[in-house]
Amino acid sequence: MQEADDTRAENPVQIDFSTGEKSSVPTHSATSCKAKFLFSPFRTRAGIGKAGTLVSMKILALVAGMNEPSNSDTLADAFLAGIKQRMNDAIVEKIRLKAVTLEQFSLKHYDPAAPVSDDFPGIEKRMKEVHGIVIASPVWNFSVPAHLKNLLDRMGSFAMDERKAKGALNGKPFYLLFTGGAPAAAWNGLLKRTTSHVGQSIRYFGGSVLGEHFEGRCTLGAGKFGLVLDKRPAALKAVAAKGAVFAKAVERYAATGNLPMTETILVRTWKFVQGFAK
Repeated sequence: MQEADDTRAENPVQIDFSTGEKSSVPTHSATSCKAKFLFSPFRTRAGIGKAGTLVSMKILALVAGMNEPSNSDTLADAFLAGIKQRMNDAIVEKIRLKAVTLEQFSLKHYDPAAPVSDDFPGIEKRMKEVHGIVIASPVWNFSVPAHLKNLLDRMGSFAMDERKAKGALNGKPFYLLFTGGAPAAAWNGLLKRTTSHVGQSIRYFGGSVLGEHFEGRCTLGAGKFGLVLDKRPAALKAVAAKGAVFAKAVERYAATGNLPMTETILVRTWKFVQGFAK
């Protein structure tokens, strides 16, 4: 296996899927916990695959935050920094959904022969290639932004079998990060339920949700919105620790295809229910 280029970029790079061009994206510099990359060209020996070949651990982050700077993006960076702390040579990619073009879902997107003129093929390719996926999103009006819901709908074109009756992600690990203006009590009492469709969609597609984190009170004050997480080093450190734990689980999945026992049971339960429903 050839060694990849070991040069780090000072700023993240956003890829335009339609042209393949790369452009520099400014990073936040308020905390050392934040990872300063979108696309990192490093490889890691995550383990030996079943065929006896070296496995490179690859993780993709999808960020739904629309604002700049963004609390959900800041939270994602801290989580990714934890992954890099666990395994510095992991291949980590981050896509800001606000920077890509996605047609609104309709049944035509289930037709593999239908022409596609947006950025979805590039996102699909990356989601298929990686071993783990992180989704970071704000919670607006009890749910996630429309473009994240649209992406989940579009995922049905490749994350389900041909009959659209069974998930096809083979247990791929996911982690969910949420930010919101409400306190933790509101998350536990209500918002966790109103956003549960994100995790349930992933499980329906055959993926595994290894954890979720909600960071509340992400406002500057009553009716005042803006970046606050850059001033919470303890919170970012805690999220980075969760990223390291996730990296360990994905490392195992990349090497062996095995998941934590709880998620293994959930994946098998979903497969059983979907098989029975046919």
